[in-house]
Amino acid sequence: MNVVIAAATGADLPIVLNLLQRCKLPQAGLEQHLATTLVAREGIRIVGSAALELYGRAALLRSVAVEPSSRGLGLGEQLTNAALDLARSRGVRAIYLLTDSASVFFLRFGFHRVLRTDVDPAVQGSVEFTDACPQSALAMRADLA
Repeated sequence: MNVVIAAATGADLPIVLNLLQRCKLPQAGLEQHLATTLVAREGIRIVGSAALELYGRAALLRSVAVEPSSRGLGLGEQLTNAALDLARSRGVRAIYLLTDSASVFFLRFGFHRVLRTDVDPAVQGSVEFTDACPQSALAMRADLA
């Protein structure tokens, strides 16, 4: 499988939104962060995504999704690493996420559980925190160097 991680384009948005829907992940607000959305392409097919919402030195990692038929090949890891690299290149020092089911996966990238009240206030104001994710979702943070 020859997969390339690249910046998403406007034409990719409907495909990414469909992928998120099929993976039962929030779609709300993604279009506002297209400039910091990444896709995994296998040829012309999009098989994964990851996105950042930037809030100064803080960011929200969201929309990490992989097509069910492409899981188990390390694409989630590649997408997460690419998103973390993008965050570092933008001067992000603390990156947060919300998850219902993937907390163990994100531990390997240096994320640890935090209370929602300890999340950067700008990130707390995001659609993911205010509307899209359930209150039962775990908040996690990683510090970037």
